[in-house]
Amino acid sequence: MGRDIGLCLVYRDMWQSSGKYMPRVDQLTKIAGPIVDMGCFRRVETNGGGFEQINLLYGENPNKSVREWTQPFNDAGIQTQMLERGLNALRMYPVPKDVRELMFKVKKLQGTDISRSFDGLNDTNNLKLSIDYAKKGGMVSQAALCITYSDIHTVDYFVNMAGRLIDMGADEIAIKDMAGIGRPVSIGKIVEGVKAIKPDILVQYHGHSGPGFSVTSSLEAARAGADIIDVAMEPLSWGTVHADVLTIHAMLKDAGFSVPDVNMKAYMQARSLTQEFIDDFLGYYINPRNRLMNSLLIGPGLPGGMMGSLMADLEKNLSSLNKWMTKNGKPEVTQDQLLIALFEEVEHIWPMMGNPPLVTPFSQYVKNAGLVNVMQMMKGKERWSLLDDNTWDMILGKSGKVPGPVADELQSLAKEQGREFFKGDPQELVPDVLDDLRKEMADKGWGLGEDEEELLEYALHPQQYIDYKSGKAKKAFQQDLAQRKAEKDKPAESAPSSTSVTSSQPKTMNIDVNGEKFRVHVSYDDQPASEVVSDTPKEPQAVTSPNGSASTSEIIAPLEGTVFLTKDSGEQAKKIGDQVNVGDIVCYIEAMKVSNAVKSEVSGVISEICFSDGDDILDDDVLFKLN
Repeated sequence: MGRDIGLCLVYRDMWQSSGKYMPRVDQLTKIAGPIVDMGCFRRVETNGGGFEQINLLYGENPNKSVREWTQPFNDAGIQTQMLERGLNALRMYPVPKDVRELMFKVKKLQGTDISRSFDGLNDTNNLKLSIDYAKKGGMVSQAALCITYSDIHTVDYFVNMAGRLIDMGADEIAIKDMAGIGRPVSIGKIVEGVKAIKPDILVQYHGHSGPGFSVTSSLEAARAGADIIDVAMEPLSWGTVHADVLTIHAMLKDAGFSVPDVNMKAYMQARSLTQEFIDDFLGYYINPRNRLMNSLLIGPGLPGGMMGSLMADLEKNLSSLNKWMTKNGKPEVTQDQLLIALFEEVEHIWPMMGNPPLVTPFSQYVKNAGLVNVMQMMKGKERWSLLDDNTWDMILGKSGKVPGPVADELQSLAKEQGREFFKGDPQELVPDVLDDLRKEMADKGWGLGEDEEELLEYALHPQQYIDYKSGKAKKAFQQDLAQRKAEKDKPAESAPSSTSVTSSQPKTMNIDVNGEKFRVHVSYDDQPASEVVSDTPKEPQAVTSPNGSASTSEIIAPLEGTVFLTKDSGEQAKKIGDQVNVGDIVCYIEAMKVSNAVKSEVSGVISEICFSDGDDILDDDVLFKLN
């Protein structure tokens, strides 16, 4: 018999790498038994990453889900593991120390055995508290190397990083090949290097299928001494997810390793249930392209875990972009053209931004910057003309140190905008909050929950938790799902009603009457005026008022998203009558998981605010009118 090697089913990541949501708690507990009965898994990834947010978004309690989902594996002696983002814990931006400490305590008490902790910049200083808090909470601390490919990210780079994490007290090392672009031979050498530092340390390889290296990488990792290989299963394996358990199992057995047999009856049952969940509602949130492998991902190195959101972002932004292109007499762009332009832009700007590993949240930041750059440049704007604050914080060091140098042009742009590079510990920028939140929850009449788990959710995801508690989240999810089902079920061709407003009917008109220009908003008998959407050109446009005396200008939305007047409670919202100057921040648009400050390109006094806080708007919509 050859050396024993274990398999871990990454059931959570299978869903997150495919689409937006993952199964409800009733579905998870239904499939737990067949997964146990398969008999081949040493570990199952049950939660972490986006698990909590996903539950909150469709109105479910994530704490109930974690406890009930992990219990069958706890009972069967199968280890459960979660994914957490170091300084960012379970969200996209830094988390206070007291919240990070509470998280590990709660997750262990809920039934999670192992915490895979990674830092999106591979800044090991950000992982010290994760290692300490995981072990203090009774969890196994697994520290991850975020694999990417560049002149900076060499085998020695990763082996040295592993050495620092082991010195910090990490119990295990994960080779987190989140984009699947780690070259197989290099993966083997990294595992060998880690084992040379500490021969008995457990090493787990996690590789997405995306560009096609992962099967060979899994074999190289195993031959070099890896102890556990992460796998997926049909109908969600391959594509942007992971290699299927049957393939990896057969390959390892043929290579002489000892792996438990797969109970195929249980495999088929689990496979059937997963398809049942897809057919129920989850399939409405899975882009079919994510089921395909794509070697084009080798270039930009974007990870499988974000491809679901990337394709959704492309669809939304493509619609807005083509609206602008048509209006301005330019040919429309296809989704493939936009995707390739995005990939090329990511390859170009990634080293300029300091070569951050392309993993959550920084893969989103680089992708967002690339997509916004492409769209802005297609409209004749300059690269970097719209860069969100989250991305700036990464570049400036407020989330840790980026691995490579920041390009001179970004350093110059930061100076122009009065932004300073941060050299200290980013954890110091986030003060403790739990005492204040305990009081807030008491004032609201909310219980802290078993082991203070409800306090943890409120601390990690405040707005999503409020929407869950109020019922707003469940209502919004049900409405969205109903709309998706209706759109999928409607006939491909339907003749418009004689009374309906079609897309060809104008919503606004510029009318010239005896030399005087008027801008007219048009409504129809079956369409209330409140539903009329302004279709104004992107460039600020002066319009003569009806009396011909005063000139008005418009501030236009630079991208699609959700618009807010302020970003935080300490900021003063713009109001009618306020003076606005060129360069002033007038509002914020949340898009692609980040907040973008909208700066005015014109000066004047606000005469009309054309949106309500929290409205969904399109690229090119009018936000403000100025006199």
